[in-house]
Amino acid sequence: MKNKYRNIFLLFGVVAIAIMLFTFDVSYEELSGSLRRAGIWFPVVVVLWAFIYLMNAGAWYIIIHDGFRGRKIPFWRVYKYTITGFALNTTTPVGLMGGEPYRIMELSPYVGVEKATSSVILYVMMHIFSHFCFWLFSILLYVVLYFHHVELGLSLFLAFAGAFCLLGVYFFLKGYKSGLVMRCIRFLQKVPFVKNWAVSFAERKQESLEQIDRQIAELHSKHRITFYSSLVAEFFARVASCAEIYFILQIFSGDVSYWDSILILAFTSLFANALFFLPMQLGGREGGFALAVGGLAMPYAYGVYMGLIMRIRELIWVVLGIGLMKFGNRKVEEKK
Repeated sequence: MKNKYRNIFLLFGVVAIAIMLFTFDVSYEELSGSLRRAGIWFPVVVVLWAFIYLMNAGAWYIIIHDGFRGRKIPFWRVYKYTITGFALNTTTPVGLMGGEPYRIMELSPYVGVEKATSSVILYVMMHIFSHFCFWLFSILLYVVLYFHHVELGLSLFLAFAGAFCLLGVYFFLKGYKSGLVMRCIRFLQKVPFVKNWAVSFAERKQESLEQIDRQIAELHSKHRITFYSSLVAEFFARVASCAEIYFILQIFSGDVSYWDSILILAFTSLFANALFFLPMQLGGREGGFALAVGGLAMPYAYGVYMGLIMRIRELIWVVLGIGLMKFGNRKVEEKK
């Protein structure tokens, strides 16, 4: 990637961080008090995410190399682009608007634009697909653990959520079988204000778009090991991220199980993703945590405190991700 484009992404990230800091509706006393109460658990959850991002990078790395063959791009660069990509997505109001173009532009010198684009699209699909798999797993887990506590209203909610997740799984499997890019372009051709651009773009880039769709379809049909290895890595990254909730809840009580932590994250992520248009899902996540812990007969204050600690941890990783953008680029530019 040219340095001027990287600087644009950097400037966007710095501005977004500044906005988040100025709109962080927590006093210094509350912030310092929360960190003191968290004690050793706060650095533990910060370090935990280095491992989670490692699993995310592994899932993307598997897709880039069609499994574990070849070494076109060092793993540590994929790891770096993964962290920075998630940091840019976190600071974007609608999500998936900054991190993906950045990853494509950084990866293109290694594997070409088409391969970089298809691998990023495939990883985004896998990342979202694993969300639906995780939510389905959590619904089944809740029914198994709390079968006797499921009332009519909750049963209807679980049925609706399960149907929504199954629909999402079906949609992504169809996309993996026949490609997704051209379908999205055809959809945009019917949307007011962007349809003229979509028609022009499809005419100019039709061959490249069709090739990207073929690469997407080949992942599921011809490279099953690659597909399921990447999915397993993403799914277990989701399960591993529940350890953050488990560690934070240890501050209040040692009776919380890891299964409860999975249910809390599943419900909260489902609630927060419904508010995807908010940067860092401000407010949605905290509300989801409060409702989730309340549904498991825990004090609502646990959820609010948990959301605050996770917000601080996320801000730290956003700063690290944006900062990484300017490190380790000289050798790539010299090679290019």
